[in-house]
Amino acid sequence: MTSHTTHTPFGAHSTAGDVLAGIDLTGTIAVVTGGSSGLGLATTLALARAGARVVVPARRPDVAQRALAGVTGVEVDQLDLADLDSVHAFAERFLSRHRALDILITSAGIMACPLTRVGPGWEAHFATNHLGHHALTNLLWPALTTPGAARVVSVSSGRNPTWRIRWDDVQFERGYDKWEAYTQSKFANILFARHLDLLGRPHGVRAFSVNPGWILTGLQRHLDVEEMVAAGWIDTHGTPRPGLFKTAEQGAATQVWAATSPQLAANGGEYCVDCRIAGSAPTDSGDAARLWSLSADLTGLDLIGRG
Repeated sequence: MTSHTTHTPFGAHSTAGDVLAGIDLTGTIAVVTGGSSGLGLATTLALARAGARVVVPARRPDVAQRALAGVTGVEVDQLDLADLDSVHAFAERFLSRHRALDILITSAGIMACPLTRVGPGWEAHFATNHLGHHALTNLLWPALTTPGAARVVSVSSGRNPTWRIRWDDVQFERGYDKWEAYTQSKFANILFARHLDLLGRPHGVRAFSVNPGWILTGLQRHLDVEEMVAAGWIDTHGTPRPGLFKTAEQGAATQVWAATSPQLAANGGEYCVDCRIAGSAPTDSGDAARLWSLSADLTGLDLIGRG
């Protein structure tokens, strides 16, 4: 860990636009997975308005094109994070078009879905939310190291001390639970950023994980109304509980802050909430290294770890 920056003019109610006020990203290249809906869309719009060229890889490019129609400085490409062949193909296309990558925000994700197997039998949360992004980051490494100062932001969720990696059964071959599968993948996002920063800092690549807060987006599509009412998120009429949820623009603020704030130039590896670093190192570095090794074995990709 390097010096900690916890005092900023921004907080829980700041928007991505607030964070980027006065920051000129002209000439900057960014990739935002999940960048055509929800938090990712708010992130894409904010970065593009600040002058960045934003590449939005999407599983359904036609849908993404419609969502981003008329937005200057955005290009849409095809990517299915649960399919390693698709990740390889996207990375090859990106590297053929762009020499450098300044910002990578891994915002795409799924939550609380029924047991789903993808690729070689991987559990869908772990594959989509973590392994696909591990592979993507490794494959884009040549472009990330070109600018001399790049940032990777891994979008996690609200950290809980009970979160863990099921080291003996990461793919949930036994006793699937949709929430445990989701939180395992979100814990993996935090561990990933921690170890990526350790590997990347000698090359000028810094990484952060973020909790965007509570936002109602398409992420909840696998939950029925009764489940959200029981959790206290909404009432029986579908009205959100007052004060619980942020807007998408507020939710996007922390990831945009972590990706662009000049205050964070000497930082990396930390977990961020409400545009602030959330205290000390959130995870054990041994777990982070162990997850990196496991992910490298599963995906066959460790371009960063090998230098």
